[in-house]
Amino acid sequence: MLDAAQSAVSGGRGMDEIKSHVLQDGDTAITVLSMGCAVMDWQVRDRHVVLGYAEADHYRQNPASMGVVCGRVINRIENARFTLKGREHVLPANGGAHHLHGGPGGLGWRNWKLEADGDRAMRLTIVSEDGDQGYPGRVAFEVVMWLDGGRLTWEMSGVPDRETPINLGQHLYFNLNGSGTICDHMLRVDADRFTPNRADLVPEGRIAPVDGTVFDFRQARRLDEAEGWDGNVVLNPSDDYVAEVTSPDGLQLRLWTDRPGLQVYTSNTLSHQLPEGPGATHRRYAGLCLEAQDLPNAVNVPAFGSIICSPVTPYRQVTSVEIL
Repeated sequence: MLDAAQSAVSGGRGMDEIKSHVLQDGDTAITVLSMGCAVMDWQVRDRHVVLGYAEADHYRQNPASMGVVCGRVINRIENARFTLKGREHVLPANGGAHHLHGGPGGLGWRNWKLEADGDRAMRLTIVSEDGDQGYPGRVAFEVVMWLDGGRLTWEMSGVPDRETPINLGQHLYFNLNGSGTICDHMLRVDADRFTPNRADLVPEGRIAPVDGTVFDFRQARRLDEAEGWDGNVVLNPSDDYVAEVTSPDGLQLRLWTDRPGLQVYTSNTLSHQLPEGPGATHRRYAGLCLEAQDLPNAVNVPAFGSIICSPVTPYRQVTSVEIL
């Protein structure tokens, strides 16, 4: 049975209380906040394998989108606008000229309702009203998270009252060493194609082979082989895991998803902005983000597939990450 009584970890006068719940199974313990559905800490073996902030209140600011579920639309929407049914919708531009991770007041900066279900599961819910961050339609969002051994699963859903774009994604920064950088990590991804970016990190609008590019992860490669990554690969359809990360001492991360895209980001611009939690120090290359999602800017690129959802075709994503 879901338990509405969680730990109150922060909140002052005039602020919604941020709540937390710890998912535990074996030697894995994961702390999740109601603010943005953020994974604040992930402890396995003798180390903390995600980056985080020292206090729950820091997630009210969270300039790096650290640990949260981003939305309504993760990644960039070109020129902060899209057209739906002949009407142009203008969104707040918070990534240069573009709309990034759902906007400055997106789901990652909102305090969700958190309901615990024992030591291994929880549910988070929120309603995003019509016009929120410029998006049409009222959407009831739900994120169910559960831990099985060392595998954490997110089941994300969104039910709108009219047609609207939805593309959620988790934004954890992983560091399997628990300190230092991820430059000595090995990454393999089952993807033959990618979406090349322009200089402003918006996709050009085409899908290209990874052959001969830095986005060819079909054979595991060290993450110091390029000057950082921030781009999306197109995953080969599979029921098996599609990405694998290995640390020098053999700790492994595997990722499963039903989404077609995976944004690979090596925290190229990360810096110390807020007090840090027990994981690695926040700096360039301190963390690896593997953001399962539909293809970025799809709302403006028909060839990338539709992300328009409706009452009869609601949004759903299932993504799992295992660290053992």
